[in-house]
Amino acid sequence: VQLQASGGGLVQAGGSLKLSCVASGDSVSGYTLGWFRQAPGKEREFVSAIFRRAGNTYYATAVKDRFTVSRDNAKNTVYLQMTSLKPEDTAVYYCAAGRRLIVTTVRQDSAYDYWGRGTQVTVSS
Repeated sequence: VQLQASGGGLVQAGGSLKLSCVASGDSVSGYTLGWFRQAPGKEREFVSAIFRRAGNTYYATAVKDRFTVSRDNAKNTVYLQMTSLKPEDTAVYYCAAGRRLIVTTVRQDSAYDYWGRGTQVTVSS
């Protein structure tokens, strides 16, 4: 599975962006799809994830109520709608896919099998 994230950019605080991640090479309808981010000088951290078919979603506390993850299995795509952006949201955002994730591992980057290259999100104050 190859993943390609897009939609990043420069936005002012309070603004919105929508990230997309398109998968190729296999249908990802049977995968859990996740978003992680890495800010300069910091470790990669979990942002959000959406389980396969049932569509259960999970969010990091820092983004809950501001970000919304969704998926379109017909388009082999996962989205991350980001609103009320803050300067601390500035990071490279990565999408990931995994087959064997469960509730207790969905926030662990080591549990994902495939990763995209990332897209830069910069939020100015």
